[in-house]
Amino acid sequence: MTKQPATPRGFPPLLGESPHTLVLGSFPSVASLAAQQYYAHPRNAFWPIMGMLLGFDATLPYPERTRALTACGIALWDVIASCHRPGSRDDAIVGPSVEPNDIVGLLIATPTITRIVTNGTTAERLFRRHVWRALPLALRSRLQVCPAPSTSPAHATRTVAEKTALWRVALGLSGAHAV
Repeated sequence: MTKQPATPRGFPPLLGESPHTLVLGSFPSVASLAAQQYYAHPRNAFWPIMGMLLGFDATLPYPERTRALTACGIALWDVIASCHRPGSRDDAIVGPSVEPNDIVGLLIATPTITRIVTNGTTAERLFRRHVWRALPLALRSRLQVCPAPSTSPAHATRTVAEKTALWRVALGLSGAHAV
């Protein structure tokens, strides 16, 4: 009898003092899990896009990048707390293995969050399936849900410049450093 590998667990939410926006990914990549950092794959465009839009150096050490992000009112988490997924591709997530994070609990505990940005179509689909339906109507009425294109290197149908423009809209930014 072969032993099944342990199902990996994602990260806790990355929150600042009073976040107004929650960016939700699907589940950390193999590179992110190994580094224990959100968006750790070197070709993932998340940090370069955030740096451009929010005015910080995307090459800063991880703790400084996360402080810069949260100082701008942006929180990070993933829809999935745990799942079975061979490799890093979202289309390899085994549906019945999905254990969602308690995003409803986070939103109840953090009433300053009024915008949710989903990082890619899988994060949006998972959010709608596992979270949106469970949200009380009062919470739904305070939230604006904005899809953004995936920052993953696996989704190369758009350039980084195109993704940055769409992320600017999803984040509700009018200028380069408007948060």
